Amino acid sequence: MTTTQRETPSLRTSDLGKIVIMAWNRPTDRGNLPYLLACSLGDREHSSAAVEQLLLSAGLIVGGDVVDATRRSDLPVSLLVVPGSAVFTMPHITVQFVPPQGWLAAAEEQGVACLVFTTRPWAGGEPGDYQALAAFANDEETLRSSARVVLPARGLRS
Repeated sequence: MTTTQRETPSLRTSDLGKIVIMAWNRPTDRGNLPYLLACSLGDREHSSAAVEQLLLSAGLIVGGDVVDATRRSDLPVSLLVVPGSAVFTMPHITVQFVPPQGWLAAAEEQGVACLVFTTRPWAGGEPGDYQALAAFANDEETLRSSARVVLPARGLRS
């Protein structure tokens, strides 16, 4: 579920389209790492520019280096993980989602999640189609048009 907050003159939240979060985890040499892909289901022309403006308003740069939010308390982007669900928040949007159990376990184990927030709209497949998700998330255009953040996976007591 996406909740939009007040609009600013530089960002029309109606142009964002529907923001979705897709979650998966990937085995690494440090254990399973939880990932989030955030993107719009809106039309390419309007939503790409609006998502880029949204990211800029949060201090994130499309195509820039990975931002480590565990070391930047000033970054207005957060992830709350509770049993069975999670909430991603940044200026102008709040997205509540139900990630797979493996993702929840990985987020608890690692204490972080890797966010890829792309300006490229989701164009194919259903959000739960993991083959389409993998192709989209690993596509060079998706990565080039993304802001990437390592987010602390905070619980209610963190």
